[in-house]
Amino acid sequence: MLDVTRAGHASAAARLDHAYGLLTPDAVVVAVESAGFECDGRLLALNSYENRVYQVGLEGQHPIIAKFYRPERWTDEAILEEHRFAIELNELDIPVVAPLTGPSGSTLLSHGLFKFALFPRRAGRWPELDTVVQRTVLGRLLGRIHRVGAARPFKQRPAINVAGYAWAPLAHLRACTSIPPDQHDNVLMAAEVLLGAVAERAAFDAVRMQRIHGDFHLGNVLMAGDGPSVVDLDDCCTGPAVQDLWMLLSGNAHQRAAQLNDVLAGYTEFADFDQRELAVIEGLRALRMVRYNGWIAERWHDPAFERAFPWFTTPRYWEEQIISFREQLEALNEPPLQLMSV
Repeated sequence: MLDVTRAGHASAAARLDHAYGLLTPDAVVVAVESAGFECDGRLLALNSYENRVYQVGLEGQHPIIAKFYRPERWTDEAILEEHRFAIELNELDIPVVAPLTGPSGSTLLSHGLFKFALFPRRAGRWPELDTVVQRTVLGRLLGRIHRVGAARPFKQRPAINVAGYAWAPLAHLRACTSIPPDQHDNVLMAAEVLLGAVAERAAFDAVRMQRIHGDFHLGNVLMAGDGPSVVDLDDCCTGPAVQDLWMLLSGNAHQRAAQLNDVLAGYTEFADFDQRELAVIEGLRALRMVRYNGWIAERWHDPAFERAFPWFTTPRYWEEQIISFREQLEALNEPPLQLMSV
């Protein structure tokens, strides 16, 4: 926890090579107070790499969450579309933590270089998916989100496709100087072959694309006594519904099929599921694998990434990635996951 009465500007002086070096505790407090809140000096940095997120203590009130968007990542219009989706869901009593409206009447606020938003604090723990009931409950939540998501399209948010979702991040890997030189070409070759296979075999054009969460892993869900809540729509996009489902599955094909049956038992109470989407799961997994590495490479100049991912420059990591890319290429040739008959 940072106390701004003791924290100086050393971090800014040390890290002016990156924009977040300017986001000192004092700057966070000034930004939040510009929205009409009185801070009590308590800041807690929360786990976030792409953006910077803080729990901010307030005088006489519950803390709030301040999310500072990475400069130049999104346009204002794209951020506001994220906010409108969250508010739309929240207004329908779907438990998504939506941004607060600032003094100007907008949910998107500014301070210096930074665009930021404020959110109510939501307490809870990460969910577990080791029981039928837990998987069914989370499926219901996703079904409700997707039912609303299918009602109208995004206009500013990105769409999942091979070109933008993986080939573009691969360009950052190509330019990355942190990959050991003797592995660089092999990494790129394995990734390029994998993406080429996805482009050939994953029929994204054959499935419906709609508004989705886009990054629905358990770290973006909090469980409390009244059930699960979604706490982050930062990667919301246009994509197939199954993108928000497959990351909840683990284990071998039989285990994943059983888990998916449980999730869909809740999901289909609120939204239809097209089983043709099962054929694109491994393609989506391949895109995410390449995109993840390209994301780290793109952000490597941010000191937080060097601290969080020190293994990124090690030969062993890249040996494992080459093997993973090749194994995923084989997975693309396997029959799609099949739902279990009940």
